[in-house]
Amino acid sequence: MKKFFIKTFGCQQNVADSERIVSYYESRGYEQVNEKDEADIIVINTCMIRDMAEERVYGYIRNLRKKKSADEQEIILTGCVVGAAARDTSGVMKKKLEKRIPDVQLLPIEEVGFEYSQKRKNKQHAWVVISNGCNNFCTFCIVPFSRGKEISRPFAEIMDEVNNLVEEGYTSITLLGQNVNSYGSDLVLNSENEESFELPDGKKVSPVMVQHLGRERIPTLFPFLLESVAKIKELESVSFVSSNPWDFSDELIDVMAKYENIDRLLHLPVQSGSSKIIKAMNRWYTREEYIALTEKIKKVIPEIKISTDIIVGFPGETEEDFEETVDLAKKIGFVKVFAACYSPRPNTVASKNLVDDLSWQEKKRRYHVLNDLINKRNMGVSKGSNWVRER
Repeated sequence: MKKFFIKTFGCQQNVADSERIVSYYESRGYEQVNEKDEADIIVINTCMIRDMAEERVYGYIRNLRKKKSADEQEIILTGCVVGAAARDTSGVMKKKLEKRIPDVQLLPIEEVGFEYSQKRKNKQHAWVVISNGCNNFCTFCIVPFSRGKEISRPFAEIMDEVNNLVEEGYTSITLLGQNVNSYGSDLVLNSENEESFELPDGKKVSPVMVQHLGRERIPTLFPFLLESVAKIKELESVSFVSSNPWDFSDELIDVMAKYENIDRLLHLPVQSGSSKIIKAMNRWYTREEYIALTEKIKKVIPEIKISTDIIVGFPGETEEDFEETVDLAKKIGFVKVFAACYSPRPNTVASKNLVDDLSWQEKKRRYHVLNDLINKRNMGVSKGSNWVRER
């Protein structure tokens, strides 16, 4: 029997995907091992959200090949690097892979469908994927290119999975999506009934544009899904990642307030405190709208704690722009920040049209300012919580 080992880079969505990959290979008669040296096949689930994340993948493969040749150990590459290369119509990324890692095989994650159940090691907490991909095209983000357009899983299918997990004894669930709170907008838009989308409990959602943060949006099903999960009395903890501010509706806030088992640690990426930079990032809110949203959430849910993602050194970010970010962080009182130094990603608008004009040294300085301000001050706050990194 051949043996396989999985190495996972990146976010919790990749972790969940790797749990399905285990089932994918076991269904083919392979045995999973915990030591890479024992494996006939190494499966690498990749991340390329930042240049550094992508380089770690290549470095890992180089180290593997120092020990064993392609004849001795097969390497299978999957995840975001493979997805981005497949969607790159110029062919540049595919040629890059062929040049840098010529003796690996590619496995598109789409081949590992949801018919393969996740092989979870944790028996109390489960990551449950509710959607994949993203339609937002933030100018810095490669996710729409590496994951493709946003596709929601059927509502009933997700609830069946959650109920099965509860029957197995799970008491904690995290709902996952690249833009988790836009879940179901595609289901509503593509509903066979043009007048409404009917939920399993008989509720109907009309595909009429709604106003949020001053903009029209397709209504999402996420508040209904979150409530359906949270009302399961056996679940002690329900959380979700990662959410976007422009899909954070009043209905969602009300559902969070209604159910005490919904995690009071909310991850709400802001990316910058400067409206100028937020606009350049193609994110659909202003600094003032983000602050107003968090104030509304805190008013309805006083015990809420908020974490965030921030990119420093985005093209055109001046010292004044960065100081606005620092000021916003102080105003909001984030309990944790996942800060990242900007790096251009292939095919994104920022990489094509904007000049990466800040030195790496200055980016690192700004990174450390935020890290010292928030993370060192709140060291230990995250104990017991499921902290995550957003794309």
